[in-house]
Amino acid sequence: MAIVACLFFWGSIHRLLKKEAPDLSELEVSEETTMEHANMFRQWAEEGIRLVFHVSAEREWFVFAGVVALLFLISEAARHIHFLTLCYIGVVGGMSIPVIYVKNEQKMTEFGEKLRFKSQRFCSIIKERFQKMKNKIAGQKKEIKEKKQE
Repeated sequence: MAIVACLFFWGSIHRLLKKEAPDLSELEVSEETTMEHANMFRQWAEEGIRLVFHVSAEREWFVFAGVVALLFLISEAARHIHFLTLCYIGVVGGMSIPVIYVKNEQKMTEFGEKLRFKSQRFCSIIKERFQKMKNKIAGQKKEIKEKKQE
C-alpha cells in the first residue's frame, strides 16, 4: 500500500511540476526472477503446512484449536471492519496487550487456572450425562430385544 501511495504522489508531483513522466514501457520482470519468487513462495507455503500439521497432529492440539478459533474471529471481524481499521486495531493491540499482560501476569494465570478447573468440571459433568444416556439407550435396546425374543 505504501508503494502505491508513493507512486501516486510521485505522479502528482510530476504533473504539478509539468515534467514528463518516465517511460516505463520497458519495465519488465524476467522469467528467472518470477520462477525464483514462485519457488520461494511454494517453499514457504509447504513449510507453513508442515508447521500446521506438526502443531495440530503431533504436539499441542489445544493451541491449534485456539489459533483456528482466533483466526475465525478475526475473519468475522474483518467482514465488518475496514482493512485499515483492522490493521490499526492489530497494531494498538500488539503494542498494549503485552504490557498489560506483564503488569497483571499473576492475576491472569490465576484466572486461567480457575477457568481450566471449571471447564474440566463441566466436561466431566457432560461425560457423566452422556454415559447415563448411553446406558439408558442400551438398556432400552436390551428390553426391546427381549420382547422380540419372547
